Amino acid sequence: MAETPDVRPVGDLPHAIGRTAARELSLHGITDLDQVAARSRKELLAIHGVGPKAVAVLGDALAARGLAYRDS
Repeated sequence: MAETPDVRPVGDLPHAIGRTAARELSLHGITDLDQVAARSRKELLAIHGVGPKAVAVLGDALAARGLAYRDS
């Protein structure tokens, strides 16, 4: 059985958010942290496949770049 490569969408989304969250964010036009920062946690959690873990990981990545969620 062939192993599926562990790939992420283009942009700078952190690897730790998981494939499903990365794919769903990408399908909603969110492929980088600047686009994440333009949204609230509530908006991201409303996207199917994006859960509290992904939002927490994204929040840490935003903070590391001096950014924050829109509602922070």
